[in-house]
Amino acid sequence: MKPPKKYKMAILIWISVYPAINVLFLVLGKPLEGYPIYLKTLVITLILVPLLVFVFLPLLTQVFRHWLSK
Repeated sequence: MKPPKKYKMAILIWISVYPAINVLFLVLGKPLEGYPIYLKTLVITLILVPLLVFVFLPLLTQVFRHWLSK
């Protein structure tokens, strides 16, 4: 079985990253308000990357499996 085309994976990653980042900023925006940008980014990415790898991307690859394999 061939791996999916890179542009298709890029689309799936964007579909998962964009809403996840918005939700994280909405939830963590106020609590992280006084911290420097590098600490805000650290906290957001520490949460975002595992969510993408273990939750969102496996779910989206399952949902879009037929499109990915074309």
